[in-house]
Order: sequence, then structure tokens, then C-alpha cells
Amino acid sequence: MTMTKGQLEDKISAAITRFEKEHLGRGPEEVKTFILGDVILVRLKGILTPAEQQLSRNHDGRLLVKQVRVQLIENSKPLLEEILQTLTGRNVITIHSDISTINGERVFVFILDQEVAF
Repeated sequence: MTMTKGQLEDKISAAITRFEKEHLGRGPEEVKTFILGDVILVRLKGILTPAEQQLSRNHDGRLLVKQVRVQLIENSKPLLEEILQTLTGRNVITIHSDISTINGERVFVFILDQEVAF
């Protein structure tokens, strides 16, 4: 049975939420996924832990939170690639990610080797 675009976007959102909970210690409050041809954009809201929120009250703390989160994602790229490959049937060429320590949001951009078929 083939999934619709919306169903696949929901499955990706659920998988990224599980990844955040199991590998980074806290799941997001909200996740939205958008499939745009061979690009998948995932926006996560409310991802900072209470400790990270406290650290983010000053410049040095914000830099520290960003550094730790960047390293965690770098170390987890093979797992993220596997999650996306399993769900889409496409290979991940690259992953881009950024986090805002101001509003507690993260964005993932996954570039695939070809468009996702529906």
C-alpha cells in the first residue's frame, strides 16, 4: 500500500520525535514535516531542556548549548540517514541542521538522492 504525502510527512515527524526523545533526551512539543521533491524539511518546536533554557539566558550559555547540540547531531547522522532511508526509500545525500537557543526551535533539512514517489 502506498502512502500519501501527508501520511509520509506524519511518519517522518513521528520518527524524528522518537529520535529526539531516545537519543537527545527530550522530545519536541511540536513537529511539522514538509516534503518538497528531493528535500525534506522538518521544523521542531520546544526542544530545549529546562537546563538548556537556563544556560541560554546569556551569550556564553547559548554558544555552549549550540555546540553540544551540533555535536550530538553530527554523531547521530548515520542514524538519521537510516531513519529517512527506511521511510522514504531514498538515500540521504546530506543533512543540514540548526537550532535557535532563543525560541527553542530546530530545523532539519534532508537532501535526498531523488524525489520521493507517491
